[in-house]
Amino acid sequence: MTKEVLVSVKGLQFADVDIRESATDEELDLIETICPGEYYFRNDGHFIMYDELVDGFAGTIKNMIKLRDREFTISKKGPVNVQMVFSEGKKTMADYHTPFGNIMVALDTKKVEAKETEDDLDISIEYGLEANYQFIADCNITVHISSRHTMS
Repeated sequence: MTKEVLVSVKGLQFADVDIRESATDEELDLIETICPGEYYFRNDGHFIMYDELVDGFAGTIKNMIKLRDREFTISKKGPVNVQMVFSEGKKTMADYHTPFGNIMVALDTKKVEAKETEDDLDISIEYGLEANYQFIADCNITVHISSRHTMS
């Protein structure tokens, strides 16, 4: 894989930061983000860094993904701050800081799967999501990283 990559992240996002006990379809949206980024392989781990612009937020969110074995970590810094760890077979907690307030999230990770080729890295994560100690949904995230010259 080249250093210069394109990062595609598909997953569940809250359209409304006012999380309630039972979220409606309007509050839970499937989104896809595609951004240019940088890829590194160090110490038996994949590292991907990319910047993200989000409507309604001032400034850039700096993202770093780390994948090692069956553990996927995404760190966000900027208008949104969080470090979420998806570790297969484990439940982890994260304090999700937004300009609108903080949300305590729990990630009950069922599966972290990665498939790697010369120019691509595909990651699939299945997990249960809780927000402020209330179950929200069973979720999936898919991440596709590809060398910039291979994606059209």
